[in-house]
Amino acid sequence: MGILEIITQNALAIMALIGTGAFAGFLAGLLGVGGGIVIVPVLFFLFQSFGVSTQSAMSVATATSLATIIPTSISSILSHHKKGNVDFQILSRWAVFIIFGVLFGSLLVTRIHGIWLTTLFGIIAILSAMNMLFSKGKSLRSYPLPGKAGQIVISSSIGFFSAMVGIGGGTLSVPVLTRFNYPTHKSVGTASAIGFLISFPGAIILLIFGNTPADAPFGSLGLVNLPGFFLIVPLTILFAPVGVSLASKLDAVKLKKVFSVVLLITGLRMLAQVLL
Repeated sequence: MGILEIITQNALAIMALIGTGAFAGFLAGLLGVGGGIVIVPVLFFLFQSFGVSTQSAMSVATATSLATIIPTSISSILSHHKKGNVDFQILSRWAVFIIFGVLFGSLLVTRIHGIWLTTLFGIIAILSAMNMLFSKGKSLRSYPLPGKAGQIVISSSIGFFSAMVGIGGGTLSVPVLTRFNYPTHKSVGTASAIGFLISFPGAIILLIFGNTPADAPFGSLGLVNLPGFFLIVPLTILFAPVGVSLASKLDAVKLKKVFSVVLLITGLRMLAQVLL
């Protein structure tokens, strides 16, 4: 089968993946949300529309999302590092435990049923949406970072749960760091580095050790959908600056509230699909 024939037969899927990358990049730039929290549910429902089962769709969406975060997190790290917003001191303390959590979580993804991943993502999406919806900016009460044992639990948990549902550092790291009295800009910058620590080992494990489901979308290797990766990444990088430029012209706070409602509905819908 020739390349032109493959493209023709999968034209609808290709266009949908391009749209996913553009949408994720635009929202990331506009609202400062992590791409994974957008890419995973979009791929989850998209793959199902092409006849992929619920469990396979979630496993492949998780792995593909982690793969797309690798190049975008590198770009984000370089940008934030120039502004001095990456805290390498905390990264040096957390890195080993984040990676440990990622390794455990990624290997678990290759072994458990996709329904459990869908349930976990639905819960995290709902909690993230509630945090965005009701957050009033800086917490009225913040706490100092806990001791070594507490930081081990926090960092390994961030790595574990992020790898399990295909999200980068921002969704879990930013709320945690701001809770512990970190400035928002430094939390976001440090989260970009955490995103790389999560996405790189996580994607590699799911690529090598993941068993490709029989009904996986075209072009999947392990649990990573390669067409999805190569189509989403360039569009995400291309449209992120568009979102950033519009953020200065629009009411980003109100838009973030709207997105949080959409994310809440998405999380509830994913849970409903599993439980009902």
